[in-house]
Order: sequence, then structure tokens, then C-alpha cells
Amino acid sequence: MENRKIVPGTGGDHYIPYAQREGNESLVYFTRDLSAAGLRKIYARICGNIAGNVGVKLHTGEKNGPNIIPRPWVEALLQGDLPGAAIVETNAYYAGDRDTTEKHRETILNNGWTFAPVDIMDEDGAVPLPVYGGKWFSQMYMGKHLLSYDSLLVLTHFKGHSKGGFGGSNKNIGIGCADGKIGKAMIHTTPGQDDQWDISDEEFMERMTESAKAVADHFGKRIAYVNVMRNMSVSCDCEGVYAEPVVTPNVGICASVDILAVDQACVDIVYAMKEEEHHDLVERIESRHGLRQLSYMKELGMGNDRYKLIDTDNGDRLILPADAAQGLVPFGK
Repeated sequence: MENRKIVPGTGGDHYIPYAQREGNESLVYFTRDLSAAGLRKIYARICGNIAGNVGVKLHTGEKNGPNIIPRPWVEALLQGDLPGAAIVETNAYYAGDRDTTEKHRETILNNGWTFAPVDIMDEDGAVPLPVYGGKWFSQMYMGKHLLSYDSLLVLTHFKGHSKGGFGGSNKNIGIGCADGKIGKAMIHTTPGQDDQWDISDEEFMERMTESAKAVADHFGKRIAYVNVMRNMSVSCDCEGVYAEPVVTPNVGICASVDILAVDQACVDIVYAMKEEEHHDLVERIESRHGLRQLSYMKELGMGNDRYKLIDTDNGDRLILPADAAQGLVPFGK
């Protein structure tokens, strides 16, 4: 399953307009309120199956990274709505401040994640989870502690990514739950190769998405997704202080129990912006064939790329795709 294969072009550099999509619609909730209160409000709309021992998967960032989700927001959410929940992470694959548990804990402390337990899930090794229907993997190795949690809230800073084009919920769990030594190597590197980053473009998107599917399938209905569209650099939070400047306007927060729908909605919002607002981020997404994340999630049956976007700021008004194009919402043209 893990021998390198040649993948034909699957449109990862071509945006598919809403009108050209088919299938069912999921619910995606939206607020423009970029604050602790806004985060708590949007979480309340998708929290119905989050119970028991809860992990909150977020990117705690490299040292002093400027764009991570503000810590006070996360603290308010955990203390107010998820008492006893743990922030969950795994060690990095690349050399840096997070590739060992010791260095990772120092970075977590440096970045101020001190108000809740932080579980580095691969501290005690890895565990395989099955990948159903994948073409690259039959199993993916995750941080061993993932099995300790009954539910998972995927709390994501939506932004660009140097490898994946964009980083949404799919990347957050596909890369972020895979352990740093085995799982991440399976996604990034062809066995036997010296180049740590030899897998690229659409094959990388597919490998990452199969890993995300293993996590989503493991939790079933006990997983929910929140994407925070703020400080959207073309760079990931793994680049820390070296991230490219933010040139895309802040938008708001999207949330869903459908991983594909929430990532697709965020991508659609970016594409609905004015050219000068979204040029850099769109270029990053398309040059890396990042849109393959979305089409492959659909092929794997992970969710719907059609959705109803519910405006929670205005009495649950339905935001139609045409609204963005006509400038009826702040991110429209």
C-alpha cells in the first residue's frame, strides 16, 4: 500500500464553483465575532456529541508565533464549556522546537498554554488506526494517547500552508494527530528516500486526507470542527515568527460536524473575496494543489462540499453562495 504511485491530475489547482457541485448539503455555522464570546457561541452550535474525556486538537505553534488562535479565547472556551478537557498535540516531524517531547513542552510553556493540561499524544509512542477505503494506506500511526479520549474538538486556525496550500480541519488532524516519527513520515516521505519532503502536490493531499479520515472514523459522531479565519498568512503556524505577513482580511469563525463542509466553506469564503484581498492565499492554495484536499475528502465519503451557511449573528439567516458574490456579507466582492 505504501509504494510510491503516480497520480493523474485531479484538479487540485482548479477551484470548483458551488453551482458545479453535486450531492447533499451539511450545516455550517458562521459568526463574524472574532472573540472569546464568538468562539463560545459558535461552539455551542456543534457541541451536541462532545462528551466524556474530551481532547481539543489545536496547533499550539512554534515559539512566539504571531498568528495562533489567541490563548484567552481558548482558555474561556475550556473553562466555560469544556472543564476538564485537555489540549492535545503531537511532536513535529521536522527538526525544530517541537520534534522531541522535551523541546515541545518547553515551546508550549513559552507560548503560554498553561491554563489546561497539554497532552503530547505520542510521548509514549504510536498506535495504528485503520484507514478505510484509502489508496495509499491501510492504517496510519497516531499518537498513542489519542485512544484515551471519548470525543475530539478540532479547533483550527485556518490559514495557508507551505506544503498543503491551506491548513484547515483536515490538515489539523491529518498531520496533527499522526505521531512525529512514524505517521508523519508515512505522509511526507516515500520509504527509502533521503528527502524528508519528497512527496508533493496531490499525492501529499491524499495521504494527509487518508490520515484525517482515520481520526474522523475513530471518533465517529463524537467529533466536531471549528475553523477560525483570523490572521490568515500564507504560512502555517509551524513557521512561527518566520511566517509571511498577513495580507488577507479577517473574516470570522465557521463550525460544523462535517469536516469537508467546514473546510470547503472557508475556502469558498476566501475565493469570494476581492482579488487584491485573496490573491496571495489563492496563489498558495492553487500552486500546491491544495484543493485536492476537498475533492479527495468527497471521494472518501468524509462529508459534503455543499452546505447551508448559517449566519448566527443575524437570527440564523441563510447565507447563500450568491450573497458572497453580490457583496451582501463582509467578505464578498
